[in-house]
Amino acid sequence: MHELAFPLLVGLILIALAFDFLNGLHDAANAIATVVATRLLKPVTAVAFAAFFNFAAYFLSLAVPELHKVADTIGKGIIDKDLVTPAVVFGALVGAMFWNVVTWLKGIPSSSSHALVGGLVGAGVAHAGMTGIQWNGLNKTLIAIVLSPTLGMILAMIIMLVTSWFGRNATAAGADRAFRFLHLGSSAMYSLGHGLNDAQKTMGIIAVLLYSTGNMQGEFHVPHWVALSCYVAIGLGTLSGGWKIIETMGTRITKLDQHQGFSASLGGSVMLFSASWLGIPVSTTHTITGCVIGAGAARRASAVRWQVAGNVMTAWVITIPHRRPSPRFSITSRPSSRVSAVTELQ
Repeated sequence: MHELAFPLLVGLILIALAFDFLNGLHDAANAIATVVATRLLKPVTAVAFAAFFNFAAYFLSLAVPELHKVADTIGKGIIDKDLVTPAVVFGALVGAMFWNVVTWLKGIPSSSSHALVGGLVGAGVAHAGMTGIQWNGLNKTLIAIVLSPTLGMILAMIIMLVTSWFGRNATAAGADRAFRFLHLGSSAMYSLGHGLNDAQKTMGIIAVLLYSTGNMQGEFHVPHWVALSCYVAIGLGTLSGGWKIIETMGTRITKLDQHQGFSASLGGSVMLFSASWLGIPVSTTHTITGCVIGAGAARRASAVRWQVAGNVMTAWVITIPHRRPSPRFSITSRPSSRVSAVTELQ
């Protein structure tokens, strides 16, 4: 147990909630990417819509406690909880927040989740060496970095193909009306999954902080006040909106119709709920991007600019944005009306 003065404990908890707020602000674009890209909702309305369902995930977690395994993975499944100190928590949070701010200012849709996991591993190794790493939890997180966008892409393609077959006799106007309604529902589900998976990461950080400082009674768990405060923080962050990233995700990365938007958000929601059930902290950014590419490729493979998609995925791995991106494939520069940063669905 590591003694920590109460004001410092409160300060660290507030820093963790600040990260949660920043996570919501940074990842707001993920939750509303498809509804903005298809003009189903205006950006401000879409952000409020996503923020509401991000917070509503709290009530879902009360109804289905099995969906709250991600907090355990972050709290005790990445670094040995008995080796965690307040300094480790502080280092992890500051490192993750720094990267979030950098990518937010650049308008780059990076992963807040993996920034936090990387910060936690880095701070833990600096404190206790490699022996402190919980390889089972870290390995499944690393595997999910590859699998979540890949499976999301495949799932979105399957949804596109199946729904196209069922709607083969529908008129264009009728199909558009139906998919507008379905898209709104699947977007709500995605925002629920986004809030559920992402808020738990901060819960795990606060819970392990309380555990390491002797402020948790009984076995390691997430107190209800911690869960509620994290859902409030991520909801408020999403409501604030990371507008530069929203512009990138909503108007520069994709060009979707309602059918494709529905398929992408439904595929993403299935992936996020599955990950939460399995206790895997996945990247909502990686997941929705993979689903969007899948929805585009299902219509025509040439609609996807695979070289650009590869550049974005490389940036996820090395987590260093290019200082001088190619004019043709710039993530942040304004593309022409015929070029989008990842897909162009004609």
